[in-house]
Amino acid sequence: MTTPLFLEIDNTPRDYAWGLVDGVAHVRGTAPTGRKEAELWLGAHPAAPSRVVGDAPWQTLDEWERETGEALPFLLKVLCAAEPLSLQAHPSTAQAKEGFDRENTLGIPLDAPHRNYRDPHAKPEMIVALHDGFEALCGFRPAADVQTDLQTLAELIDAAPDAAAALQTWQRHLAGADGIRSAFLWLLSGDESLPALVAAVTTVAERDPRFALLARIAEAHPADPGILGALMLQHITLRAGEALWLPAGNIHAYLRGSGIELMGPSDNVMRGGLTGKHIDTVELDRVLDAREGGDARLVPEVVSDGIRVFRPAGRGTPDDPGFELYAVASDGEIALDGAAIALVTDGEFELASGDERIPMPRGRAVLISRAASVQITGAGRLFIAVG
Repeated sequence: MTTPLFLEIDNTPRDYAWGLVDGVAHVRGTAPTGRKEAELWLGAHPAAPSRVVGDAPWQTLDEWERETGEALPFLLKVLCAAEPLSLQAHPSTAQAKEGFDRENTLGIPLDAPHRNYRDPHAKPEMIVALHDGFEALCGFRPAADVQTDLQTLAELIDAAPDAAAALQTWQRHLAGADGIRSAFLWLLSGDESLPALVAAVTTVAERDPRFALLARIAEAHPADPGILGALMLQHITLRAGEALWLPAGNIHAYLRGSGIELMGPSDNVMRGGLTGKHIDTVELDRVLDAREGGDARLVPEVVSDGIRVFRPAGRGTPDDPGFELYAVASDGEIALDGAAIALVTDGEFELASGDERIPMPRGRAVLISRAASVQITGAGRLFIAVG
C-alpha cells in the first residue's frame, strides 16, 4: 500500500500550569475550552504522539514511524505561555550520549525525578513569535552590565545586612575568573544566605520599575533563586514573525506569549531555576554556555516573495539540528527533502503534489509523509517543519 502524501493529524493540548487559558484554541481558531492550554505537540514523540485523523493504516505518528521506517527528527509545537517557564539549558549530541550512557551504567531509572538524560540526543530549539510581544530570557548579559545593576541593588537593600552580605558574595563571584558561570551557579548553590537576598531583591523589584521584570517573575515563582538568575540574562522581546535560536548550552526561559516552536525530540533538560523540579548544578555546569552577550535572533532566508525559511546553524556538524522551518504567507512551491509537518495559524491554503492535494483551513495540521515538491496556494500564515 502506498502511503498517502498528506495525512491530517491532531493532538490534545497539554495543560501545564504556566499555560494560557484557551491558548492553543486561540492560535488555531477553534472553540475555546476554558482550560489552560500550554502546548500542542505535532510529531511522533512517544510521550504524546500526534493522532492520524480519518481513514489511515496508523492511529498515531509513532506507529507510522515504526511501520514505515520513516523518522521525524523534530517535534513541532504550538506554545502558549501565560507565566515564565523554568530556566534551562540542553546538552550537545556528545554530552547527551555520554550522560545517557553514564546514568544507565549507574542504574538510574529512566523515569527517576533526578535523572538528567532520558535519551542520547541533543535538544536544540527555535521559536517563532506568533504575535508582537513574545518575551524570553536568552543567554547571558555582559558581566559589566550585571555588575551595574548589582551596585544599584546594593544601594537599595543596604538596610538589610544579611541580604547585603549575600549580594557582596554575588558581586565577588561575578568579578572573578569565569565570573558569569561562577556567579550564576552560586545562585543555585543553596547557600544559606540566598533566601534573604531573594526576599530583599523581590521587595526592591516590587517598588522600583527598573526591576519590574524580576517582580513579575517572582509572582509566578516566589522565593526562587532563579529570580536572581534572571537578572543575569538577556531579556528579549520579539515581534510577530521574529525567531530565537537556542543551541546546546544556551540558558533560556520563555516568559509569556505564543509561538511556533521547533525542537529536537529529546527530553534532556538541565534546569537552572524557576522550577520545583530537580536541579543538578554539576550537570548544568557541564553543559552551560557562559559566554556573554550575542544576539539569539535567527534571521530567515528569503525563498520567494511569500516564503521564508529559518535554517539554524550547525548544518553538516555533529550538532546539526536536522530540521528547518518554513514560514509561508502566500503562493509558492517548496521542495521538501524528507517528511514534514504543516500547520496553518491564519488564513487558508491548499497543498498539492502531483495528483494529491489537501485543503488547509486555519488550525489544520498535516503530515507530509515523504520528500516531495509541494505547491502552495492561499494566503495567511502556514508553517512547515522539515527534517
